[in-house]
Amino acid sequence: MSHSSQFALLGQRRFAPFFWTQFLGAFNDNLFKTALIVIMTYDAASWTDMSPSTVTNLIPGLFILPYVLFSATSGQLAEKFEKSAMARFIKWLEIGIMALAAVGWLTHSLWLLIAAIVGMGTHSTLFGPVKYAYMPQQLKPEELTGGNGMVEMGTFVGILLGQVFGDVLVMQKPLGLMLVASATLLFAVLGLLSAYRIPHTPAPAPQLKLDWNPVRETFRNLAFARKNRSVFLSMLGNSWFWFYGAMVLAQFPVFAMDHLHGDHSVFVLLLTAFSLGIGAGSLLCERLSGRKVEIGLVPFGSFGLTLFGIDLYFAAQGYVNTATVDAFSMLAQQGAWRIVFDVVMIGVFGGFFIVPLFALIQLRCDPQHLSRTIAGMNILNALFMVVAAGVAMLLLQHGLTIPELFLATAVMNALVAVYIFSLVPEFLMRFLAWLLIHTVHKVKTIDAEHIPDEGAAVLVCNHVSYVDAIVIGAASPRPIRFVMDHRIFKLPLLGWIFRTARAIPIAPAKEDPWLMEKAFVDIAQALHEGDLVCIFPEGKLTATGDVNEFKGGIAKIIERSKVPVIPMALRGLWGHLLSRHQDNALERAFRKGWRSRLALAVGQPLAPHEVTPELLRNQVLELRGDWK
Repeated sequence: MSHSSQFALLGQRRFAPFFWTQFLGAFNDNLFKTALIVIMTYDAASWTDMSPSTVTNLIPGLFILPYVLFSATSGQLAEKFEKSAMARFIKWLEIGIMALAAVGWLTHSLWLLIAAIVGMGTHSTLFGPVKYAYMPQQLKPEELTGGNGMVEMGTFVGILLGQVFGDVLVMQKPLGLMLVASATLLFAVLGLLSAYRIPHTPAPAPQLKLDWNPVRETFRNLAFARKNRSVFLSMLGNSWFWFYGAMVLAQFPVFAMDHLHGDHSVFVLLLTAFSLGIGAGSLLCERLSGRKVEIGLVPFGSFGLTLFGIDLYFAAQGYVNTATVDAFSMLAQQGAWRIVFDVVMIGVFGGFFIVPLFALIQLRCDPQHLSRTIAGMNILNALFMVVAAGVAMLLLQHGLTIPELFLATAVMNALVAVYIFSLVPEFLMRFLAWLLIHTVHKVKTIDAEHIPDEGAAVLVCNHVSYVDAIVIGAASPRPIRFVMDHRIFKLPLLGWIFRTARAIPIAPAKEDPWLMEKAFVDIAQALHEGDLVCIFPEGKLTATGDVNEFKGGIAKIIERSKVPVIPMALRGLWGHLLSRHQDNALERAFRKGWRSRLALAVGQPLAPHEVTPELLRNQVLELRGDWK
């Protein structure tokens, strides 16, 4: 596979049929649902005695209902049965549902169409756990971010195109109903044909005994997920995104009509802008993450959701048009482009927020429980969306305008972000590391795949500057416990950063023997728990740029914990503003310049019995070469 773009996955059987299956499913769901909502909005009297507003609010609710009722069961099915067979079964079910809907369209039977809405909600509920659990089995860890980005892009583009097609087809008089019935059947068949190309993907837990009680299984899934703190909080973060999205997107029809004074095409324009933004943000995640699961993008995404949510409020205040306009006329009005830009950017930063969270869940969740974890998350998503609808109704009833509702949602997002990132400092740490290597420096990693994806290991590296740990942490696919001089913890900003990252303070034996012994106990405990631990065996920052003698602490660590040792070397940090270079600080800052080049070279793991301080120093020197 070409490593230049995630689009290369579309040329491979392990991804392409699966991608088109989920794309066609999202497209068909929304084609059918939108056609029904439109016909109930403009022609409800010929179908039912219920008011149009009642029916149009009932349809999305009935579509979401199966997520609450059947997600627990769908997660178990995805664990127990082979996934390509599950996909084919779900697509055969979709054909049956669309056939039922076709009868409803042609016989003017609303209740058959309502039954089909519940059926399509069930179809999506069953496919969700299959979709997200399939990727970790078929994609490499470094492909997960790109794969998830493609799936999120495909899903939102499918949703957008489905809504546009549903709106256009159903309004084609007098053949609109026939066109919708035929199109939904056609795309269900195309989805089935794609599903037959999905490669065999074994069931992770074929021995699983199904529990048909959805309530009991839901609580069991959530309880299991809570054991892994980062996974559970990633699930909550994902559900919060759906809360945010539901709060904002649900207001678009009325915002377009009452505030922007637009016709239906203005609503479609806003929806298109958001969907394209999500697609662009999802695809950009792979490039910005450096082909690894980079959760540092999550705080970045959250910041953008708040920033552009607030700006959308102010942009709406600057829109003064009162005449009825279509999409093209609306764009000619003062302040219109700023509104559209804000909507696009909310989508872009939403992609930055949600794609790494999905990839983190897939990477860190127990593979035999991943589908059930995704199912539990789907239930949380549905509940958060229901709560979002209730909160929006409450705020609007208390006199908030829709722009003020956008502002309130952005402020709530900021508060939730602070809370989540205080609970899981790793998100914030990775963001700081990501920011450093994407703004101040340009970092190249060499053979970073030698850092293991799981299991304990000790990383050793030369010590050049106060930001060594941040550069190394940014290159690692996993969190690292750094062993650092206790005096660093007294520095105002760096001390907070390293305490937040659970770094292990150490002191020389002659200075604080108790702290030194405690450090070795903490290192042994971290390795016992399967963590990565990084030490700087020189014991101090270099004052000359050369690699100092390695002290014997590494031998003591390996004597207690028989784990692999991985030598690494930093290149290009000598002379950094935060190094001990003797030149004037201002001169150093200008010498290095903006976006200065750095490199981190990672060597082959060494077996514990091979390790000596002298051997490790020689390995680090060889990795570093002449570039200090």
